Amino acid sequence: MGRTLAYPKRISNTANRYKHRATYDLGPIHSIINDSQVLHVSFNPGPEDPFPAILPMIGQMGSYEYPSADMNEPLDCYLHGYVSSRIMNLARSSDGQGLPICVAATKVDGLVLSLTPNSHSYNYRSAILHGYAHLVTDEEEKLWAMKLITNSVLANRWDNTRVPPDRAEMQSTVILKVKVVDGSGKIRDGGVSDERKDSSSEEITGRIWTGVVPVWETFGQPVPSGEGKVGEVPSHITSYIELKNAQNRAQAEAAVKVTLPGEEQH
Repeated sequence: MGRTLAYPKRISNTANRYKHRATYDLGPIHSIINDSQVLHVSFNPGPEDPFPAILPMIGQMGSYEYPSADMNEPLDCYLHGYVSSRIMNLARSSDGQGLPICVAATKVDGLVLSLTPNSHSYNYRSAILHGYAHLVTDEEEKLWAMKLITNSVLANRWDNTRVPPDRAEMQSTVILKVKVVDGSGKIRDGGVSDERKDSSSEEITGRIWTGVVPVWETFGQPVPSGEGKVGEVPSHITSYIELKNAQNRAQAEAAVKVTLPGEEQH
């Protein structure tokens, strides 16, 4: 059995609250990032603006140098954006180390409904990465990353579109490659956990429903739009929808488990 690789614990990524939920293992952190359709990327816009900037972006973990690397191995984070956006301009003008950024992702798996508002919670998976972003200038790596990100939107979509992109599309699209220096994740699963003062009260337990409402992302029936003249929805779309809906439901339902006596779940 191979060893489990983990990110180093630093001030920036070490969990201080509910430490038992934290993970620093590469596999779970990378998987949460890749399962999230939207990543929130934050950066410092510069001394003229006192507020941190946060952008919704799409991206994926991967390794151009080692394409067969799995989620448990060191990976880079590739982000897709427009050539003249502020984050791209800052990365372009940054020094040799790159633009410092934070990437965050969260998936909600359930609503945890308890006896009191204070004990309500979510079942969730969250992850953050810290690293330095550079623009990808090598055309082969850029195409590889564009394919990686496109196929994360819907599996095998790249090969079922007009590819490769033309010169204008390549020039207007920018890929950021984030060299990750640390990361962490937090995962909450299980059932309801209430304070003993409430759970031991028959008056309270006799009138309030408690439990978990599983939450999962559902892909609906494709609706034709645009100039495409293909009538039947291709199998690479229908099979992806069926697979993801089943996986997402299974994930949410599996997150609901019996809480062990004395286990802290809030």
